[in-house]
Amino acid sequence: MPNAASPPLPPVLRPSTSPRRSLADLAARFQAATADDLTGVEVTGVTLATGDLRAGELFVAVQGAKRHGAEVAGGAVARGAVAVLTDAAGAALLTDVGVPVLVVDDPRARLGAISADVYGTGADGQLPPLLAVTGTNGKTSVTHLMEGILGGLGVVTGMSSTAERHIAGQVIPSRLTTPEASEMHALIALMRERDVQAILVEVSAQALTRHRVDGLHFDVAGFTNLTHDHLDDYGDMRTYLEAKLALFRADRSRRAVVCVDQPEGVEVAQRAEVPVTTILTPAIAADPDVAADWRVDIVGEEPDGVTFTLTGPAGALTTTVPVIGPHMASNAALAIVLLLEAGWEWEAISALVGDARIDAHLPGRIQRLSGDRGPAFYLDFGHSPDAFAKTLEAVRRVTPGTVIMVCGANGDRDVTKRSDMGRAAALGSDIVIVTDQHPRSEDPATIRAALVAGARDARPDVTVFDVAAPEEAVARAVSLAGEGDAILWAGPGHQHYREIAGVRTPFDAEEVARTALRRAGRPVDDRQAPRASE
Repeated sequence: MPNAASPPLPPVLRPSTSPRRSLADLAARFQAATADDLTGVEVTGVTLATGDLRAGELFVAVQGAKRHGAEVAGGAVARGAVAVLTDAAGAALLTDVGVPVLVVDDPRARLGAISADVYGTGADGQLPPLLAVTGTNGKTSVTHLMEGILGGLGVVTGMSSTAERHIAGQVIPSRLTTPEASEMHALIALMRERDVQAILVEVSAQALTRHRVDGLHFDVAGFTNLTHDHLDDYGDMRTYLEAKLALFRADRSRRAVVCVDQPEGVEVAQRAEVPVTTILTPAIAADPDVAADWRVDIVGEEPDGVTFTLTGPAGALTTTVPVIGPHMASNAALAIVLLLEAGWEWEAISALVGDARIDAHLPGRIQRLSGDRGPAFYLDFGHSPDAFAKTLEAVRRVTPGTVIMVCGANGDRDVTKRSDMGRAAALGSDIVIVTDQHPRSEDPATIRAALVAGARDARPDVTVFDVAAPEEAVARAVSLAGEGDAILWAGPGHQHYREIAGVRTPFDAEEVARTALRRAGRPVDDRQAPRASE
């Protein structure tokens, strides 16, 4: 629901030079039925949202969760839409709308191809190398690590991640992990206009099943892992895996790089329709003896990073990723091999990162906010049982003292994972503090209760606190921590808001953590991460 307290949504980006596409040609190519005269009508863009529509664009009206987009077509026309594309149900709602109406069977399924046609971003659109990453956890880390390495090689990048959109140095916050197809194609057209030399895209399961990456053909696609999440959308893990597998069809990608640390990764590698290169990290693999093209061996772990050796057909290099945990070494290795498969030279990558730290910013991914004394304080975006378990294990390995976990779960999302999140928190830490994150339309006390119950069922002896306000929860954690201890606050990560009762309320988790540390007299790492422009 709209509310004055909600910060404005980030803008939808478009190329500065608008395309011009004949509406009659579009209708003919996509076999759209119409009773209107299309002569002389030109389309300069495509959108699903009236709030982002610009004059000259095609408004695509689809059935939403609560209403049909055709119900707001009048507003789209008032803002300058030159035509409406919809289905038969939408057309029935449109009477004398004042612009041509085109009808197709499933406008959402056509949106990617139509957007690619309008913006010239399809497989024949002369795009720079286009790389995708999918998986439950690690997508953002891999994408930002690729960007960091490419930046070191002097490559101008464009990126679309859960956290941010980057266009040749410009940084803008993200709305969705993967934008709607019309926004994605407009974004890529803008990147091409700004002479970007590589485009890096996170691809969620929802992006695949909801047609958000339709019309794109990726040069290389990567797979990280598959763990318990999004069952509110997919029902079971098998259906969830099938959704991810769609990225590895020949009509979506040319090559693939797959982590085979899990049986699901082995299945992805076996069922992919494109040539596959595999990566194994024995330290975290379900079966450390699985055959793989590349191997990741952990060399050392410190509170500010993990060092590993990557060995494969092109050679071997030893490097350090600037965040903790063997799973982050796996993410960094995947980033390197994705770039190698996309055509960048091994010698150049090895010369840049070999025997050095990878220079990359991973927003809200096991981000250390504390100084070099006192308890270590880590902020992370983890919001699944597996993410909790892996990150807690990484923290434990570099912490001589007590590990304190501050965590919450999101409302209006997969409720089946909440108990398992509490279980992972209890099994991986010494003290659990459950707090609120994004309750959305749900009762936050009910969400917290599920995590508390999961924690206590897993370890009846564990110390669990239920503290609703995140500020109070973090202050409690800091008050309990001493020299040699560590605090992991999982949930907010890079996000700078909390969604409560439908309202996005500004909230800065980094500043909350730093304030709690300062008030307790603890040293703080005051280096501010780059922030997106709103």
